Amino acid sequence: MKCHIEIYLDGRWQIAAEFEPDSQTLNRGAEGGCRLNYDIDYAVENLHNHNAELIPGLPVGFELFRFKSWPPFLIDLLPSGAGRRAWIRRMQIDKDGPQADWHLLIKGAGHSPGGLRIAEAVLPPPPDHFSNGFPRIDIIEQREDFLEYAAERGAHVAGASSVQGEAPKYLLVEDSAGMFHAEGALPDDKISKFWLVKFPRGKRTDKRNQQILRNEAPYLEVARKFGVRTGAPLTYQNDTLFVPRFDRVVENGHVIRHGMHSLYALANIPGFGASVHHDVYCQALAKVVTDPGTELREYIFRDILNLALRNTDNHGRNNAILRVNGNIALSPLFDFAPMFLDPEGINRVSRWKDERPGSQPDWAAICEKLKYALDPEETRAWVATLSEEVKKLPDIMRACQVDDEIIERLTRWIDDVATGLKSARPKTSA
Repeated sequence: MKCHIEIYLDGRWQIAAEFEPDSQTLNRGAEGGCRLNYDIDYAVENLHNHNAELIPGLPVGFELFRFKSWPPFLIDLLPSGAGRRAWIRRMQIDKDGPQADWHLLIKGAGHSPGGLRIAEAVLPPPPDHFSNGFPRIDIIEQREDFLEYAAERGAHVAGASSVQGEAPKYLLVEDSAGMFHAEGALPDDKISKFWLVKFPRGKRTDKRNQQILRNEAPYLEVARKFGVRTGAPLTYQNDTLFVPRFDRVVENGHVIRHGMHSLYALANIPGFGASVHHDVYCQALAKVVTDPGTELREYIFRDILNLALRNTDNHGRNNAILRVNGNIALSPLFDFAPMFLDPEGINRVSRWKDERPGSQPDWAAICEKLKYALDPEETRAWVATLSEEVKKLPDIMRACQVDDEIIERLTRWIDDVATGLKSARPKTSA
């Protein structure tokens, strides 16, 4: 019982490795043992090529790797949330659980974000009656034909949330005529754009979930004005959010696929993830990114914005690195929204090690802890200057058309965050 991991390298998909779960622990799913080895021909061709690694830190070679549980980068490929539930129904599995993980891997991991996929899960071309695709309006209105098509093609994308009732998401491509198809349904030369399309969590009549989704596009624009690394603007229409993808680029008629790994995978957090301290992610980032100082400053910058705007669902699968032309850095910001409004109640998932719920982080101590990549005094001075930038957030939010209710609820909290940042001021400048 084996499957093959493909990587998009040098402009084409190629078999990179073989993965085999232990038959005796197969029912434990991702928590069961396994082994993995690079394909011999692939290893010969890419020996010592860091860009060819399945994930940074897993060197290409002839070694047989044994793991007590599935490598976390494979968990990134598995459908989860709404996507997992759709695949469970499609495969007619009576009860979801760890015993379904292997089946989900070899059936549902054929078109995952990033530059990896499972060869056995790549679907054949769709039937002729799906060849024309669907106009944007059909997606917005969730017409029956589109939903049937999405279910048949497995277009649900892996859910990127740690809570139940995640938003349904679809990985879609747009052709030159503006028609939409599931990713994998069109050859590369027919694709003009790649999209992630999101609907509200829960029922479409849930006003809070609608509000969260509606404000995701303006929240990203706030982040852009604040100075965080962002991708293309999002488009919201009638409870539907169209997100341009940054892990896929079409240049001169050619598709370029960038490697992408969650911070869970990068930090080697097993299983489906849990609450992990920012300290752990920062150490993992510093080991693999091309410019540790720049990326850790970006990480701090994002956490300050997450904290101020209360994007509480900040777990390791809502953050990722991107591998572009040999450069490894944090991806553009994604899944950035006012998650404190979620009806299920989402507390701040990732915190700093000594951060107490309801209190501001000790920024001075945080800057000191990151001295392996950043000069503590310079970082403290920089963080302290961000206090004034944070104070401007309510005005920026108004300019970006964030809902007035959200601005009103956050204004006092934003002041508290700004005050907390001042505590980072170096002793020499106190």
